[in-house]
Amino acid sequence: MRRIGAAMAVLVLTGTAAVAAEGGASAAPAGASGAAACPTGWGSGLKGVPDSGIVPLADIRTGRHDCYDRMVFDVPGGGDHIGYYVQYVDQLHQVGSGDVIPVGGGAVLEVRIAAPSYDPETGAVAYPGKAAKPLPGVDITGYRTFRDTRFAGSFEGETQIGLGVRARLPFRVIQLHDRLVVDVAHSW
Repeated sequence: MRRIGAAMAVLVLTGTAAVAAEGGASAAPAGASGAAACPTGWGSGLKGVPDSGIVPLADIRTGRHDCYDRMVFDVPGGGDHIGYYVQYVDQLHQVGSGDVIPVGGGAVLEVRIAAPSYDPETGAVAYPGKAAKPLPGVDITGYRTFRDTRFAGSFEGETQIGLGVRARLPFRVIQLHDRLVVDVAHSW
């Protein structure tokens, strides 16, 4: 009798473990894996918000993420309404002069932000970019999408940047407090 009771206990415990394991396996969605899905649907057309700004651009920095490369424009005091236009162009033409600035990569993303690289009141340099040169302090070595950066200049309160990317990939623009963020996806 004791053996039958022990055998029954083993069967009950084994059955409970099997049901628990089966329930745990069925709780995971089919095809789920540890990798995060990358967002899609950003598009590659012109994105912009017209607004003028007199608050100077303080810094430009970049970052690498699993699904995209990111460029951040810091405009302390710019608030939540920093004007911008971001679009793919065949060539980067400097606003004001019309001069072509070569930008490396398979495609050129032009970023125009309503924040001058100088202090409008004093004329002092706020962001030390030099026309047609790479962005100071920005190293994009090892990035999956970014290939080149070029400072095009500031003209009438607007700063223009050329961002060379691997190809015409989807991008998004995010307006944050005192910052503008441009993300370019690694793939479609």
